Amino acid sequence: MKKLSRTEYSLLNMATGIIGYGVNTVIGFVCRIVFVRMLSAEYLGISGLFTNILSMLSLAELGISSAITFALYKPIAEDDEEKISSIMRFYRMAYIVIGIAVAIVGLAILPFLDVIIKDAPDIKENIYLLYLLYLFNTVISYFFSYRQSLLTAMQRQYIVTGYNYIITIAQSILQIIFLLLTKEYLIYLLIQIVGGITYNIWVSAKTAEDYPYIKNKNVRKLSRAETRDLLKNIKALAVNKLSGVLVNSTDNIAITYFHGLSSVGFASNYTLFSSTLNQLITQLFNGLTGSVGNLNASTDEDTRYHFFKALNLANFWLYGWAAIGIAVVSGDLVSLFYGSEYVMEMKIPIILALNFYSIGMLHAVYTYKSTLGLFRYGQYLLFLTGIINLIFDVVLGRLWGTFGIYLATMIARAMTNLWYEPYAVYRYGLKKSPILYVKRYLTFAIILFFTGGVCYLLCSFCHFPIVGNVIVKMLICSIVPNTVFYLCFRRTSEFEYLSGSMKRILEKVIFRKK
Repeated sequence: MKKLSRTEYSLLNMATGIIGYGVNTVIGFVCRIVFVRMLSAEYLGISGLFTNILSMLSLAELGISSAITFALYKPIAEDDEEKISSIMRFYRMAYIVIGIAVAIVGLAILPFLDVIIKDAPDIKENIYLLYLLYLFNTVISYFFSYRQSLLTAMQRQYIVTGYNYIITIAQSILQIIFLLLTKEYLIYLLIQIVGGITYNIWVSAKTAEDYPYIKNKNVRKLSRAETRDLLKNIKALAVNKLSGVLVNSTDNIAITYFHGLSSVGFASNYTLFSSTLNQLITQLFNGLTGSVGNLNASTDEDTRYHFFKALNLANFWLYGWAAIGIAVVSGDLVSLFYGSEYVMEMKIPIILALNFYSIGMLHAVYTYKSTLGLFRYGQYLLFLTGIINLIFDVVLGRLWGTFGIYLATMIARAMTNLWYEPYAVYRYGLKKSPILYVKRYLTFAIILFFTGGVCYLLCSFCHFPIVGNVIVKMLICSIVPNTVFYLCFRRTSEFEYLSGSMKRILEKVIFRKK
């Protein structure tokens, strides 16, 4: 199999992610609009609630795939097929065990649904049947998807991404058609389940076809020392990721408990925009993960630090720009796509934008933490994130409702992982003073709030029909941030590196230069 350069793999991964995501986003929005028009807000709430509950049990959230991917970097670099097969064998068994555990715990939650959902939703389907279908969709993926990490470690994330978008685009089209014809949520959900199974089988088969040696049943087991090291990383990642699950996956549960499923449905229209932008930007960073792992394994500390600064600037530029758009434009987008009755107070998109930006700014940090193998740092401290979030959910949720619950998330992050994750990467990975990161972060924050204020002020003069408001505000929130960011950073070494890299990539794509 022909191997590409690190740059070519990164370019292919990012291009596949962005193009596929662009098409998928358009069709996904159409599907969402049809969903809102054909079904009640309770169905939106059910989708958000069950997704949150089951993501708390998700293997991907536990971070085991990251530990396995890291373990694969060295044997892949050395073309050690036997070691790769041994790791994949261990990985397969781990997925089976955890898949069974998720099924058991998921079934144990079943009797408590009426505690979380105090008021029965106005739907014709049985709420327990819907939950069981969501649980089945989650559990079945564990028995097929373990091979995806090998493709990621091989810098071939474009295959995983491409297959995913082909299936989800086809799935969304079918869901739109059947919603328009039947208005049946159950059929909508069954199409989603079939799509998930098809995707997992397809990726699994592709991996086995390209790397047939992983099917060898006589491969040796990992040694006790190798297993012990791998389990240490898995445990550290599990603890780290569990805290993230407690933060990211409890908001809808808290909103349901305090204010009912309809409130979750209303808020989910806003979180859809932030999650859409987050996933779009994540495609870029996911496309770089394998290449950053290769870079960190083969270069010196100065090169790693220089690239981190460039990546961090790109991180700020993209997430800062998107956060301003979320705060200023999302209310108009909700009104345009779903109706003015779904519009919420301005404080909701503002707090969502702050949450979006704060966690998004850690993407560069997380990329380096995972590729440098710094899984064990802060593993227990971050449990505080989830505990603090739950406490403030109860207190602020009672005081300020949905806004208070989202504010609780912001407070929990600010008190824990927003400062510790960069500290760990700078202190133990980059071997630099964390003060350097703090200074840069504060500079970014000042520029962001100034730019956001200017955009909000300019957009307050927009009093056009809804379509005109959306267009003009989007233009303002694109032109102003990019102009300000360019003026502030155009003379920095990070910007020069990024602009030079973009120029070389364009030359490679357009002129086919080597």
